[in-house]
Amino acid sequence: MLSTPRIRYHVASLSVQASPLEKEDVDEVLSQILSAIEITPSSSKEICTFHIEKLCKAKKLQHASKLQQSLHNNHIFLSPRAYDLLLEAAGEVNDVDLLLQVFKDALFSGESMNPTSFRNFARGLSKMTDSVLLLRFVQELSELTFPRSVTVVNRVIFAFAACGQVDKALVVFDHMKTLKCKPDLVTYNTVLGILGHIRRIDDMLQEFGSMKEVKIVPDIITYNTLLNNLQKVGRLDLCLELLKEMSGKGIQADLRTYTAMIEGFGRSGKIEESLRLFDEMKFKQICPSIYIYRSLVDNLKKMGKLELSVTLAGEMNASLPGLVSSKDFKRKD
Repeated sequence: MLSTPRIRYHVASLSVQASPLEKEDVDEVLSQILSAIEITPSSSKEICTFHIEKLCKAKKLQHASKLQQSLHNNHIFLSPRAYDLLLEAAGEVNDVDLLLQVFKDALFSGESMNPTSFRNFARGLSKMTDSVLLLRFVQELSELTFPRSVTVVNRVIFAFAACGQVDKALVVFDHMKTLKCKPDLVTYNTVLGILGHIRRIDDMLQEFGSMKEVKIVPDIITYNTLLNNLQKVGRLDLCLELLKEMSGKGIQADLRTYTAMIEGFGRSGKIEESLRLFDEMKFKQICPSIYIYRSLVDNLKKMGKLELSVTLAGEMNASLPGLVSSKDFKRKD
């Protein structure tokens, strides 16, 4: 973002000196940009972003694309914001070829791509039905970005899922198994979450088995993902098995673990098991969340255990404001 008065003034001065972009040839704009960069090299990204943004706003995407490629050929890379503008604009007009090219250029720009860039990429492919083209592109990315290709493909999978394109996310995941960059722990944790979210529980458990077959060791995120989704469909017997498996591997249950278990047993009417787990977590000095207290209080009321519900409600109120709230559970990209 152009935040300092000096940069804003410099970029504004370019627009005064130049005739309107819509009347200029792209080569002339490029020449103008190169001259400006020669004078103030530190402002190159701001200068380029200014012109790319102006062309995108004017709906002159082909001009913006040609300018970006010309800059690329001169070894000048854009800012993350400029790439985002191009990705968004290409997606709006369903220009898949341009979208793929810009995304690839952004990856090699030397700048770290933020989650917005990956989401713009995924959204831009929402109408794409050619899975062959998509998988060919993913394979190209994996080869060009090796050895960091696993991270790149993981972020692509996550972005597709975040944009509601679960089928594309899973297709890329399956294809990843055939590539040099095999799925890692992050990949499997992401896919387990996707499958659980869409209630494909059997597929989720199958992939959990697959990751262990390829010697990928599950972590606390893996188990919490499984437990949270299993308790939602009432598979509490399996939850207890996984909890025992965790303990056997030396993985300590955390707040998320107990939240899933206490909620699951409470909702199924097994309030005594919920209370046992509640006492266990406090014994382990894991501070309960507001969510756990409220869940227990509500379920105790439903079971007619009013006295105990009042006691827990009082304990919850006495512990405020030090309790973990729902905002602390939000997962970052």
